Amino acid sequence: MSAPSNRPRLLLVHAHPDDESINNGVTMARYAAQGAAVTLVTCTLGEEGEVIPEDLAHLAPDRGDNLGPYRIGELAAAMRELGVSDHRFLGGPGRYRDSGMMGTPQNDRPECFWQAPLDEAAALLVETVRETRPHVLVTYDPDGGYGHPDHIKAHRVATRAAELAADPAFRPELGEPHRIARTYWNCVPLSAVDAEAFAANPFPGDTDVSDIPGVVPDELVAVRIEGGERYAAAKAAAMSAHATQIVVEGAHFALSNGLGQPVQTTECYRLPDGSRPPGPPATDLFAGVEL
Repeated sequence: MSAPSNRPRLLLVHAHPDDESINNGVTMARYAAQGAAVTLVTCTLGEEGEVIPEDLAHLAPDRGDNLGPYRIGELAAAMRELGVSDHRFLGGPGRYRDSGMMGTPQNDRPECFWQAPLDEAAALLVETVRETRPHVLVTYDPDGGYGHPDHIKAHRVATRAAELAADPAFRPELGEPHRIARTYWNCVPLSAVDAEAFAANPFPGDTDVSDIPGVVPDELVAVRIEGGERYAAAKAAAMSAHATQIVVEGAHFALSNGLGQPVQTTECYRLPDGSRPPGPPATDLFAGVEL
């Protein structure tokens, strides 16, 4: 059954728990608070992540290998902070395993996401698309922001699922066809990671622009979602909920590499074709979309 046609509906497709809070925490909190239907699909449990807290090191893949189930709880806690109730794992929790960083042996495991047949994984997402009927899809660019195989695969699966969901001939048992009106890719404008952004970095590592995923020239930014105090705080709390992976200190955060970077409280998006209407970026992902 279709959702009400006048309620904005947003679908986000991410690779691992924590990617959504880092990239889209402000956006998700804002739209959820405004009554939009927000659906998150996470493609793996993030089993290959490096564990930051020493007291949780036993969860790591080279020890107890229990990080994936633990991160399910972290994701649930993060979604409570953002006010998002509809969060799912592609094909169910653990259907696809985290593939590890590019070029590692984990890429070759038959159960990892990187090895999943594209149309098989896309069909699982088609079912969600046809059920939730989003107006807008948010995912990564073709490089996944920084070349991680699961991010690249999430982009490919989301893109293919959008095509297949609109095709009446594809798997009619998965629901009525649905065409997503607009797709955006996550991005960070170059101006948001200038020297001033790192000036108060409390972490010891020296970070530069090349360490930040998804940085693009400002002219490619099509939409800017401003956080404000309320949604910026929700984002920081959601990121902190992913405690095995993220340390948040004030306006900065670090992953396991210890390289500090600013928490982006204004979240930016670009269109796949690189276009942008004249004038400043839009302030709403649904601008010009018929609801």
